[in-house]
Amino acid sequence: MRYFAKIGINNKVVGVHVLHENELKDSEGVEHESLGIQFLSNIHKYPNWVQCWQDHSKRKHMAGPGMTYDDERDAFIPKQNFPSWTLNESTCDWEAPIAKPDDGKFYEWNEGTQSWDEVID
Repeated sequence: MRYFAKIGINNKVVGVHVLHENELKDSEGVEHESLGIQFLSNIHKYPNWVQCWQDHSKRKHMAGPGMTYDDERDAFIPKQNFPSWTLNESTCDWEAPIAKPDDGKFYEWNEGTQSWDEVID
């Protein structure tokens, strides 16, 4: 199976569609992303598709609704968790301004105090 993200306004992912790998193969059996895009464009009458991989081997993340496709980075970027978090350019993950404690406890980010609060049951 091969996966393609449907890209909407402002490069937002609006859905992910699955294709059989045969839809991407040329006459010599070689897969091409462009053939998948052409196939989906013909069926859905919609032109903007980008292939994505569940194993994150390309384009940093598996696409999902609400994510953004960044053509310059050739990556799918998740929604920003909090305004204070910054994008790590190499991983395309959002990171808190302070590293999460690594002590085996559960924490959640507190945007008001700009710190990690321990979650206590």
